[in-house]
Amino acid sequence: MKKILIAGATGYLGSHILNELERRKYTVRAMVRNAEKLKKLNAGVDEIFEAEITKPLSLVNCCNGIDTVITSVGITRQKDGLTYMDVDYQANLNLLNEALKSGVKRFIYVYIFNADKMAHLKIIQAKQKFVQALKSSGINYCLINPTGFFSDMHEFLDMAKKGKVYLFGKGDCKINPIDGGDLAKVCVNAIENEEHEINAGGPEILTYTQIAATALKIVNKREKIMYIPLWVKKIILFFIRNFSSIRFYGPIEFLLTVLTTNMVAPQYGNHTLESYFKNSL
Repeated sequence: MKKILIAGATGYLGSHILNELERRKYTVRAMVRNAEKLKKLNAGVDEIFEAEITKPLSLVNCCNGIDTVITSVGITRQKDGLTYMDVDYQANLNLLNEALKSGVKRFIYVYIFNADKMAHLKIIQAKQKFVQALKSSGINYCLINPTGFFSDMHEFLDMAKKGKVYLFGKGDCKINPIDGGDLAKVCVNAIENEEHEINAGGPEILTYTQIAATALKIVNKREKIMYIPLWVKKIILFFIRNFSSIRFYGPIEFLLTVLTTNMVAPQYGNHTLESYFKNSL
């Protein structure tokens, strides 16, 4: 059985991948910043490698004896003074360099669907720079490109609890977000196949209006959806880009872009967003 290293093991997707690897009885080495946090997940891990992925020296020998690396390392909200380039690019590059030194056979990176349409965003630029390095490294790689996680849709539930959901434009852009468990299966399947890129969405294709309506229904609020003209979005983006730090505007810039972009990929899994909302209450 192949030996897998997973980076980002305590994150939303990483924890699901750990569970799927355990279910399929892979030998797993989990790379984490805090071993105690991993132990609280009660995941079936064979080895724990404690390291700061942003610090190359802490990664030495992390990939020894490893067949496949899976990384979902990245930040959506910048913290600890780290930037997108520090984490989404450099940290993953540090791991890739160790994988190359140790002769790792396959490197799986969780990227994002429609990245080419969002190349102007700072977070995407950092991810793209790493993907370019990955493709030119010569390693057998696979990019997993999800449309968006169910956890990303929690913003709708939070707004619904307050009685009103705000959308940009007509709310008619579509997305099929995917459950972490369903995406984990896609990631683990990629260990054994030879695909270099897999676009992955969930089983339901929904407009943002439908997502908003579902969230309001779950919290038993009457349907109240406010549609904000797209020109307002442009003004908001102009001001936050010019009068705030990337730490503040990066996540907002990304969210506003996704909300006005069609994000429909091949369908995987069977978990529904409505069930996720119910379980989140």
